[in-house]
Amino acid sequence: MITSEKKAGVSKDLQSHKTDTGSPAVQVGIMTARIAELTDHLKTHKHDFAARRALLQLVGKRKRLLKYIAAGSGEAYLELIKKLGIRR
Repeated sequence: MITSEKKAGVSKDLQSHKTDTGSPAVQVGIMTARIAELTDHLKTHKHDFAARRALLQLVGKRKRLLKYIAAGSGEAYLELIKKLGIRR
């Protein structure tokens, strides 16, 4: 599970204003951190199929949010994936 300190750090980098905690960009950043942690967990625990399913669901949800951001503003989408290090 992602710690609250790490979540706060990620949201601070992607906020559009001081109290922004739920914008799509912030949500994608938090999901990316969780995906990284789950991926690392699955490298050592190859047979944890519940975690694998959670990872796949999270990747799908992030993909839908990125699609929503891209439909609104292509420039914001490209900037976000560059900042997070996500490939297209």
